[in-house]
Amino acid sequence: MKKLAMIAGAALMAFAGAASAQDAAVGVWQTEVDDGAFAHVRIAPCGNAVCGTIARTFNDSGEYQSPNIGRQIVIDMVPVGGGDYEGSVWRPSNNKTYIGKMNVSGNNLILRGCVAGGLLCASQGWARVGN
Repeated sequence: MKKLAMIAGAALMAFAGAASAQDAAVGVWQTEVDDGAFAHVRIAPCGNAVCGTIARTFNDSGEYQSPNIGRQIVIDMVPVGGGDYEGSVWRPSNNKTYIGKMNVSGNNLILRGCVAGGLLCASQGWARVGN
């Protein structure tokens, strides 16, 4: 019985650690300008990962209704420790999905889309704009 309680406790601690690691990424983030526009992306838990959906889009004229609103851009980013996440990322400008890597530190997020098994990456720095 004591062994079962220890296993259950260890499992609970592991689950709590994963959930708290997700908390750093949860919120609304502003992307960098890409092809003349930027977005606000809402990142929220999705299973044992976090996912990000385009919530608002902006260009030189201000806010506009992009057909990409509601599309998932950050896909199944699983926390791997130290503010790092791994999953996939979709780039609206070319409609391609890449190996995704993400790092969250306070109000700063670095999102990388990679090819060649993660060896060649392009990155963007995002800033937190809300919860």
